[in-house]
Amino acid sequence: MKKIALTTLLALSTSAFAQKVEVTLPAAAQHGHLIVVFAKDGKSEPRMQMNEQYQSAQGFGVDVGIDGIPSAKTVTVDAKTFGYPLRSLTDIPAGDYFVQGVFNVYEQFHLANGKSPWLPPDKGEGQKWNRKPGNPFSKPMKVHFDGKANSTIKLNLDQTIPEIKGTKQDPEVIAQDPATSKWLKYMRFKSEKLSKFWGRDMYLGAWVLLPEGFDEHPDAHYPLVVWQGHYSAGMQPAFTAVAGGGGRRGDSGYRFFQDWTTGRLPHAIVLYVQNANPYYDDSYDVDSANVGPYGSAINDELIPAVEAKYRGIGAGWARATAGGSTGGWEAIATQVFYPDGYNGTWGACPDPVDFHAYQNINLYDDPNAFFRHGDFGSVPVPADRKPDGSILATTGDEFAFEYVLGTHGRSTEQWGIWQAVFSPQDKDGYPVDVLDPITGEINKDVVKYWREHYDINAILKRDWSTLGPKVEGKMHIAVGDGDTYFLNNAVHLLDNQLKLTRNPRSDAEFQYGPGMPHCYTGGPSEYSMQQNNANWIQRLLPLMTEHMKQTAPAGADVKSWVY
Repeated sequence: MKKIALTTLLALSTSAFAQKVEVTLPAAAQHGHLIVVFAKDGKSEPRMQMNEQYQSAQGFGVDVGIDGIPSAKTVTVDAKTFGYPLRSLTDIPAGDYFVQGVFNVYEQFHLANGKSPWLPPDKGEGQKWNRKPGNPFSKPMKVHFDGKANSTIKLNLDQTIPEIKGTKQDPEVIAQDPATSKWLKYMRFKSEKLSKFWGRDMYLGAWVLLPEGFDEHPDAHYPLVVWQGHYSAGMQPAFTAVAGGGGRRGDSGYRFFQDWTTGRLPHAIVLYVQNANPYYDDSYDVDSANVGPYGSAINDELIPAVEAKYRGIGAGWARATAGGSTGGWEAIATQVFYPDGYNGTWGACPDPVDFHAYQNINLYDDPNAFFRHGDFGSVPVPADRKPDGSILATTGDEFAFEYVLGTHGRSTEQWGIWQAVFSPQDKDGYPVDVLDPITGEINKDVVKYWREHYDINAILKRDWSTLGPKVEGKMHIAVGDGDTYFLNNAVHLLDNQLKLTRNPRSDAEFQYGPGMPHCYTGGPSEYSMQQNNANWIQRLLPLMTEHMKQTAPAGADVKSWVY
């Protein structure tokens, strides 16, 4: 008889007799990713309690019916199933919990290049697996869990997240509201470029905020401000005040409504683009091997269509862009990647603009993203913090969180979309891992690709002789030096590099907020961060339009929109 080691027997015993979770799947849940969540708090559903920080509920993830894995009527979560924050079901302390399962339904996309990845399509909710219409889920169940018990918790995914269409969260419904339609217009735009890439019809949503006096001045043509940011069913919070009739007297929405509709602000068109995709709620507005040609779709297709329909001036000198966080990176990248197409960028708390500071990871010099090792010890790499320095999450745990939500970079979360945007596409149709999501080992070959294509600081340094003259007077960046995600580190690197430039010497403006968290937008020091954030667009529009007028070419229209 073959001898079996004691450790092997213990492992087999643990796997065979530990408590399990058995999930019954409906017919609609045959291709996708199952997520099972444990929570101690029953005040909200467990599916709403998972996040990247240490207070998160406990989750486990299983692929079903994709990438060679067969479909099934039931799926079992056991000791071998990867979890976050705890890595195994057997690590959960005995006690009472609320348990829930959700199945994120995937579809197979047949790309123009012949590859056919399984991905979660956006269903109008902005890529939220726990709120995606059509996703089956179970009602929360209160159970007593004991990892050593020889029993099975059974869940049945007999509920379905309802459709958004026809509800108050549907952009088409918002656009038909009489309080909305005078100033806010909605366009659902089919992109030929994106449709060709994805092998199916793909659409962009465009919210267009029209200036006061638009109808009364039919001969006026207007500058365009592209406001960057995450998916929103309407527009960014400041703009929804217009749709809602101005908000409550005294709040920032009401003040913006009054400033916009009474003509106290410069007359311009503000465009907010919805570009949720199979990897995230936002595309990062650049052309990408995995996400597709969103930069071309927005700049070459959508913006000309918006300007043609709503009397935009339609020239680079009369366009500006701004945004914070994801939108901050997009605003800066848009100006750098389309230098002749825009006449100014205002980027706040931008995502990493230098991959020496990929949040808190140095992709170029660190061998591992999760730990820094000394001769006799190691420390985990922090990812999220409070302004006082208290750590809220580590990079290793954040990657584990996303791996539970989706393998192959399909988490529809932050690290996943960066990889999808920045990486080359692998032979299986998925993004090539820039680092191993389990061990943290960094793939230096992929980093080289990232540097060449998307490291904004590296690109500016490499191409300064041609880019420098085109971005003069156009770059304005703000960040808090206590940024929650360490994004200030990359901004400082960009600032330091631009200070070394010559022919021309960069005149980019940087503003830092001592001790300020994410998302600091700059502004007068006599006001708080919250006050400056509340009137950010009011602060920027006069700066943008004045710069446009001062730099407009001879004979340009700088008068029809000034009334």
